[in-house]
Amino acid sequence: MSTSGKDAHLRPLPSSVVKRKVCLVGEEGVGKTSLIRRFVTGEFDEMYVRTLGAVVSKKSVDLEGAEGRARVDMLVYDITGKRTFLELFRDAYLKGVAGVFAVFDMTRRRTLTDLAPWIDGVLQEAGGIPVLALGNKSDLHDRIEVKEEEIESVLGARKIGAVGTSAKTGVNVEEAFLGLARDMLLASRQ
Repeated sequence: MSTSGKDAHLRPLPSSVVKRKVCLVGEEGVGKTSLIRRFVTGEFDEMYVRTLGAVVSKKSVDLEGAEGRARVDMLVYDITGKRTFLELFRDAYLKGVAGVFAVFDMTRRRTLTDLAPWIDGVLQEAGGIPVLALGNKSDLHDRIEVKEEEIESVLGARKIGAVGTSAKTGVNVEEAFLGLARDMLLASRQ
């Protein structure tokens, strides 16, 4: 699994700060809140807290490329893992979204197969925005159930890349968020 957009070039931006809305979607317990916490604060908490509705966090990132620098204020929406919630409030939470992380738990195969309706709902509402799948809990090597060919089966037809992450250890979390930030900037320039 690898992130997309790592080699992308950034054009100089006319303003010093660009705001982009990012949503994390996926089933309950896959680690969406933990990934956001790791990215925003650099911390991890073992305690599971169910997200009710949506919670918004913010982090500014500086990106550098061959063609310039950009500061991106990422407004990160942590959406509850209940698909009925997304179906009812899809317009409210996906309006203006510039990028999405579709999160599944590497130790629970069903969270990958259940990811398809989340992705399809996002694409139906938001169109051709950058989407990256995160296979979270990749540090739990002895408990991993999800195989590469299963990831390809679910994500390949949708042309969505995937990267293994661990909110607990921080592996690939920062890189995934920075990669999505780059992809969102590039998408807005096309």
